[in-house]
Parts: sequence; C-alpha cells; structure tokens
Amino acid sequence: MPKMKTKSSAKKRFRMRPGGTIKRAQAFKRHILTKKTTKNKRHLRGSVGVHDSDLNAVRAMLPFA
Repeated sequence: MPKMKTKSSAKKRFRMRPGGTIKRAQAFKRHILTKKTTKNKRHLRGSVGVHDSDLNAVRAMLPFA
C-alpha cells in the first residue's frame, strides 16, 4: 500500500481546533481592496469554521490532523 499523504494546499489553508472543528481564513480580502467598504473588510477579519457540508472533504485532505 502507498503511504497516505496530506494535501499540501489543505495544510496551508486549514487548522484543526481542539474540539474537532476546522478553522479557515475568510476569502475576498487579498486584493482590489479600494472598492470594498471598510465595514466589509472589517467583517472579513479573523477566522471562521468550515461549513458542515465541506467538513468530510477537508478531513479527507488532512488524514493526520
């Protein structure tokens, strides 16, 4: 059997929380920020959890997390 490997893209984007949920950064805050409102950019700060419908797919990409 070949070794199980972690997806390199997933290990850069997701972190496992102690409770078993997975956190991710929010999108739409990388570039073209001049046309976005200050309120919009402020609400995109911080991290959020991965949605329940995507949880199994992300867990499959992170077998050792």
